[in-house]
Amino acid sequence: MIASLSGTVLKAGLDSVVLAVGGVGMLVHTTPATAASVRAGQPTDLATSLVVREDSLTLYGFATEDEKHVFETVQTVSGVGPRLALALLAVHDPTSVRRALGSGDIAALTKVPGIGKKGAERLVLELRDKLGVLGGSGESAGVTPQRSGSDDWREQVREALVGLGWTARQADDAIDRVAPQAADGASVSAMLRAALRELGR
Repeated sequence: MIASLSGTVLKAGLDSVVLAVGGVGMLVHTTPATAASVRAGQPTDLATSLVVREDSLTLYGFATEDEKHVFETVQTVSGVGPRLALALLAVHDPTSVRRALGSGDIAALTKVPGIGKKGAERLVLELRDKLGVLGGSGESAGVTPQRSGSDDWREQVREALVGLGWTARQADDAIDRVAPQAADGASVSAMLRAALRELGR
């Protein structure tokens, strides 16, 4: 099991990062927020989970160990694979996931693309006790959030939202609504989560 990776970012895409580790470029699938928080040429650390299939070995990476824990735990539910687990963390941070499961907030869970009402009810039923205790929610020391001091964050957030399934117009509307927060020096990751909350209203 590859539990973590430390290396230099070779490339940061919409929902993936390529890390140079020991002379090897490792492709790691991430949430849009994690991908947006790193930059090519910078060192970073990611908590990772290796998913083994008959025809593939796929790495998923996270800014915190808590995100990784939630990712792995939700996959214990029948019908939930790594892609859906990653989508859940793209829309909700670990604390929000626990809150939704603990309170049975079906509406919050169904905001995630791919989770319907029955799937949300199954998640609550099976995970309420497993993920009921809040864990650490701090960011990994290896990931330095990219600050949104300029308008560069707009395009990154827009690409991430479109990649998650919203239209360009919906993305632009959400970005316009959360834009005032950028003046406070919020990270691109924080801006993305704020936009996702707007779209979930």
